[in-house]
Amino acid sequence: MKIIDLSQAIVDDLPVDPPVSIAHIKYEDHTVGAASMLPFFPGATQADLPDGAGWAVENLTLSSHTGTHLDAPWHYHPTMNGGERAITIDEVPLEWCMGDGVVFDFSDKPDGYVCTPEDFQRYLHRIGYTLKPGDIVLLHTNAEQYWGTPAFLGHGCGVGREATLWLAGQGIKVVGTNAWSWDAPLGSIAEKFAETGDTSLIWEGHKAGMDCIYCHYEKLTNLDKLPPFGFKFIGLPIKIARASAGWARPIAILED
Repeated sequence: MKIIDLSQAIVDDLPVDPPVSIAHIKYEDHTVGAASMLPFFPGATQADLPDGAGWAVENLTLSSHTGTHLDAPWHYHPTMNGGERAITIDEVPLEWCMGDGVVFDFSDKPDGYVCTPEDFQRYLHRIGYTLKPGDIVLLHTNAEQYWGTPAFLGHGCGVGREATLWLAGQGIKVVGTNAWSWDAPLGSIAEKFAETGDTSLIWEGHKAGMDCIYCHYEKLTNLDKLPPFGFKFIGLPIKIARASAGWARPIAILED
């Protein structure tokens, strides 16, 4: 059995998000940790600790959408599936987050391209696979090569409303991408909106959740190390009460 980590590490001050979502980590080493540990043991001094070392602790400031995470329907809109109250991350059924994985290699699509149902159908025909309910669809874009830089925000293709609804119609509850967003980069959407005035272009992949039920992972990694299908995916989100997303550490399991 081989396990492949599909998550990006949360790194201090990494410029792959808008400023409001960039992680800030305050590291406290064992020396600093000794000072915060000793009050729990009245009468003890630092000399009483092995090598004078206390505990190490990190304090983080970040968004629920920082790093690899799973978006819940509440992130997209107050309602889902034609008017139902949208569920939050702590309400997402965990069984949705594990299943047979299917990778769509769309790394050849240009930045800002919006994938259609036909793109998914053609790729399935090419790899000889038929989607089934419970499969987890993963999108490999060209964005990952820009990870660690501000350019990451503007690269990769996205998935449009019709393709998202088509996937949901196949019984797909969970999808994911190695790009910043399931939609095309916000900058490219803004350009098209400015040119056309078409409001339906704004966040269309996410907003498809108004008419279906689906969740998606963003900022995955190592999708290029996976076969198109034939592996198991597990990606349980952190349980944050009433939240729109939760950090996750998805893995792929390949049998020998």
